[in-house]
Amino acid sequence: MSRAQSPYQYPQTAASEYEPGSGCLSGFLLPPICVLILILLLGNLALSQTPPSSSSIEKTISPIFTPEIQHWGFWIKQWADETGLDPNLIATVMQIESCGDPRAVSSSGALGLFQVMPFHFQPEDDPFDPGTNALRGLSYLVRSMESAHGNARLALAGYNGGIGVIKRIESDWSAQTRRYVQYGWPIYQQAGQATGSSLSLLEWHQNYGASLCRQAHRRLGLR
Repeated sequence: MSRAQSPYQYPQTAASEYEPGSGCLSGFLLPPICVLILILLLGNLALSQTPPSSSSIEKTISPIFTPEIQHWGFWIKQWADETGLDPNLIATVMQIESCGDPRAVSSSGALGLFQVMPFHFQPEDDPFDPGTNALRGLSYLVRSMESAHGNARLALAGYNGGIGVIKRIESDWSAQTRRYVQYGWPIYQQAGQATGSSLSLLEWHQNYGASLCRQAHRRLGLR
């Protein structure tokens, strides 16, 4: 795989070439006045900057997720702050459920980013509004985590198959729920590691997610 090629085979925007300008950095020659100006500017910048808090660093989603999920990174971090969920867990669910397509509809009638079933919405809700969809979907994921006593693997099963499956033996889970956990759990684990790729996510994308992500890619207007 070449460095310029996306593992998800999406077109990449070429990096812009350096274009010499007519300012202080033209030709990388720095007249004394420019050096002085830069020193003053950098000094003021350093004084005005505050280091990011540890909480903001912890809320950064893993780079393993596809471009469509990265598109929602800011909001995923916001939703993580509001719910107390790990942002990588939120990203894992969104990845498998919709690949970031806010207008996704499943054959079973599940709707939006987190594929929430219609009966979870209030009459006045817009199921395709990302914030509303996240509110309903992630509320259920929180309940699933609570029922699973913090076990994210079982919580993923509960999110897909209903919270009742958490107390059942795995052989009684539906094939869909077993497959959901088969991919979702290692994706979530690999998201927590210091790596930029996930073999489980690549396998899911190749076997199930390519068309879903292609649709999301177009819907989001990504390049």
